[in-house]
Amino acid sequence: MLTLRPSQSRGYADHGWLKSFHSFSFADYFDPQHMGWGNLRVINEDWIAPGKGFGTHGHRDMEIVTYVLSGALAHQDSMGNIEAILPGEVQRMSAGTGVRHSEFNHAPQDTTHLLQIWITPHTQGLTPGYEQKSFANADKDGQLCLVASPDGAQGSVRMHADARLYAALLTGGQSASLALPPHRKAYVFLVRGQLSVNGTVLVKGDAALLADEAWVTLTDGLDAEVLLFDLTA
Repeated sequence: MLTLRPSQSRGYADHGWLKSFHSFSFADYFDPQHMGWGNLRVINEDWIAPGKGFGTHGHRDMEIVTYVLSGALAHQDSMGNIEAILPGEVQRMSAGTGVRHSEFNHAPQDTTHLLQIWITPHTQGLTPGYEQKSFANADKDGQLCLVASPDGAQGSVRMHADARLYAALLTGGQSASLALPPHRKAYVFLVRGQLSVNGTVLVKGDAALLADEAWVTLTDGLDAEVLLFDLTA
């Protein structure tokens, strides 16, 4: 079964300095039909205005993955990490027993465009942790590149969650597939371009929710950048 979630059906918030689409219920956006998918709880697509950002705030018991699409994001947290997250980089922050952090776009003119992803951890009360890695476009070109996983396989960042996140760049005759066991779900989010997922066409910002499918097959890409989540049911 594949369910299409069109981009325009997402929740939307405009705070002036921040514009954000919410794939699942978040903050003032509540939709009981979209509370998450498997152990994927949040995908927010954010645009942060120049010189603006999120002041220091806290999180607990969540695996938080940040995927920067353009611009840069300055991160500082209570674990002592001070980092800049750039396009092509993936940051994983395990909130565990509690962490506080801030996120800012310090550029004077450029907007920062990013995805913030929350995944429910397999264990609560973990020691907070941080990891950040860069993934070259060449590793995503025409194939699924594992960027986050429970075991850090293939150089991915390690999440404390039963989930895997893949990124791919597909265009022309390129295709990629992932086997999906019966007890798993998948979530496909199209960052840009156009793509077919098991024969269903997605355009920028669309998502496909999959359950009881043996395979996830990505084809017919037109300058497509896509994220594919392998999740618990």
